[in-house]
Amino acid sequence: MNHLTFDRHRRLRMTESLRSLVRETHLLKEDLIYPIFVVEGEGVKEEVPSMPGVYHISLDYLTEEMKEVKSLGIRSVMVFGVPDEKDEKGSQAYCEHGIVQKAIRQIKEDVPSLTVIADTCLCQYTSHGHCGIVKDGEVVNDESLELLAETAVSQARAGADIIAPSNMMDGFVAAIRKGLDQAGFENTPIMSYAVKYASSFYGPFRDAAHSTPQFGDRRTYQMDPANRLEAKREAKSDIEEGADFLIIKPALSYLDIIREIREEHPVPLVAYNVSGEYSLVKAAVQNGWVDEKEIVLEKLTAMKRAGADLIITYFAKDVARWLDQ
Repeated sequence: MNHLTFDRHRRLRMTESLRSLVRETHLLKEDLIYPIFVVEGEGVKEEVPSMPGVYHISLDYLTEEMKEVKSLGIRSVMVFGVPDEKDEKGSQAYCEHGIVQKAIRQIKEDVPSLTVIADTCLCQYTSHGHCGIVKDGEVVNDESLELLAETAVSQARAGADIIAPSNMMDGFVAAIRKGLDQAGFENTPIMSYAVKYASSFYGPFRDAAHSTPQFGDRRTYQMDPANRLEAKREAKSDIEEGADFLIIKPALSYLDIIREIREEHPVPLVAYNVSGEYSLVKAAVQNGWVDEKEIVLEKLTAMKRAGADLIITYFAKDVARWLDQ
């Protein structure tokens, strides 16, 4: 065998120290964005049935939760609200005393170093569960933009550091950018859900956010999972309209899309490790089929390797602890 000449790639894999030395992709605490679900009332900390380890929390538990997040080294949170009241126009979404607005003010007062990202949508707040105004059974685009811009301004006024619109209406970034600028928030960035597919991986989130559509589905505004080129058009439009970040959602089944967008656009790119991806792992862990730490770190690293700069994930607190080990 001594006469054979071949590459010895294994030389760089022989010890953990060597593997770490030549590792190409790194997952850091600073990459993590932790989603939270805030509800009205007091004394509420209830686990979401389909999302073990994820809770609905009321404002009296919020500061304690945020201090824990900060202590773990996580720098950013995304706030979702679950209101007590809903109506056809989702008025609690843009109410100055809505649940998200109250949560943002409290976080910025009690844990000001956290970056607070406000999810900007109407679906949790509408009685029909859709992300805009419904007329004659159709989600209408342009009239919905006015309410989305109003929602964004109210969140910025409450102190949100970043506005994250998730509705997928055409022109939503332009409308929100205009609304923010006119209200004096020209320095508030937009983290656009630029590429959001009509995915089967959202089920547990709808359980958490109480946002299941009461009729039909969201396929007229969220993207067809079969489409790749459309994602590039959506991302291009949002950047031209003023988006500062782009979100790809879901993440794990769309790593090719993350790579496509990364190669075309130099803006910060965010992967959303969605609820279904989370709950599938949790179910497998509960059955003893997988090692939770190893599989979660592997899949989040894959998102970074595909080109994501940041990751929204319900695993954020666990990952922060694992990275310290």
